[in-house]
Amino acid sequence: MPSTVNSITISEEPIRLGQFLKLANLAQDGMEAKMRIQNGEVWVNGVVETRRGRKLTHGDQVMMGDTLYLVQCIKHT
Repeated sequence: MPSTVNSITISEEPIRLGQFLKLANLAQDGMEAKMRIQNGEVWVNGVVETRRGRKLTHGDQVMMGDTLYLVQCIKHT
């Protein structure tokens, strides 16, 4: 159960998971994003995700630690 929920707005979809982690300030660079993903620290829509290239779109949920991040796209129709 998440203790915090944050919305992260992207300008275009899809966005790769590694890029999303950097945008949300969950990783400082691509290497850190890759390590966090490969270590099983990142969940997408309730499932552990180990693919850095996993494409996220509007409405996807990314969880890391006890914080849930909602993907919001400003161009979503």
